[in-house]
Amino acid sequence: MNVRRKNNRIGNHSTATRIIYILVIFALLTLMFAGCNQKEYPDEDTNTETIKDEVLDEVASDVYYSFTDANGNEVEFTEKPQRVVSLMGSYAETWILAGGDLIGVTEDAMTDRDLGLPADTQIIGTVKEPNLEEIIALSPDFVILSPDMSGHVDVAETFKQMDIVHAFFKVEHFEDYLNMLKICTDITGNSELYEKNGLEVKKQIDDILAKVPDIDEDDRSEVLFIRAFSSGAKAKSDDNMTCKILDDFKTVNIAAKHESLLEELSMEIIILEDPDYIFVVPMADTEKSLQALEDGIQKNPAWSTLSAVENNRYYVLPKELFHYKPNARWGESYEYIAKILYPEIFE
Repeated sequence: MNVRRKNNRIGNHSTATRIIYILVIFALLTLMFAGCNQKEYPDEDTNTETIKDEVLDEVASDVYYSFTDANGNEVEFTEKPQRVVSLMGSYAETWILAGGDLIGVTEDAMTDRDLGLPADTQIIGTVKEPNLEEIIALSPDFVILSPDMSGHVDVAETFKQMDIVHAFFKVEHFEDYLNMLKICTDITGNSELYEKNGLEVKKQIDDILAKVPDIDEDDRSEVLFIRAFSSGAKAKSDDNMTCKILDDFKTVNIAAKHESLLEELSMEIIILEDPDYIFVVPMADTEKSLQALEDGIQKNPAWSTLSAVENNRYYVLPKELFHYKPNARWGESYEYIAKILYPEIFE
């Protein structure tokens, strides 16, 4: 009997010990688990913000540069582009002014501008009809386009499907050029070229305009701006770079008052307004364009009676400054007009 009691006491003690051990182990495991949770998730709000920041940092690290193009598209680069194609000569020049290189350009980049391109630069069609197959064959990592060209809009659909980075730029006035140059120099990493080919040009223009005297609206010179083609001629209003320059010099464009002039040059309206200055920019073939103008509206006997003609204020403007986008020479365009309108100030 005594032995049984002894064994029972031993048996009871062992059971209790095991229970204690189990409770201790459970408590330790609970503490360890809580510690792990505390380390991984110190605070629900803090953890959410931390994860969000980490995700954003990871996404941001994959983007070399991004911007919104002229068509409102978000354009992103994961690295600096090395194989760039431009579908417009003036945009090719802007990219070069930003310190970039080109592997492909349209024909106008070769014929209308002296860009000093390497001999192996590929011509990939014309500005109006770019050759999609030749562009793709170059394996470009960036293609520069204009939203005003239907051919550019068409090929952009293929670029989108093939994940070829492309962007639309619209440059009509100096401010547009300045904006494009800033984007291009951000991409190439040459901020000093934005200063040289952009901000210094802006200062040149600002200095010129600062010399223009204040003029009452009634005393402002009236101008007629004509674009001459081999097939005819048209007046232009405020949607043209030369018209914008003339407006900055406080002139009045008679085509802005008579929209019918934008469709067809009317000698009756021109005689009625009798502009103080007439400016002409020949398109394509200069000789043929000016001859067409002479054979057309200038054959009217009343043409020679216009104040602008009688006072030798009829000017044919150089295409490189007033038809093709002058880019880094925009200041020269302003200076050219300034010397015509205000010779006493800018001689």
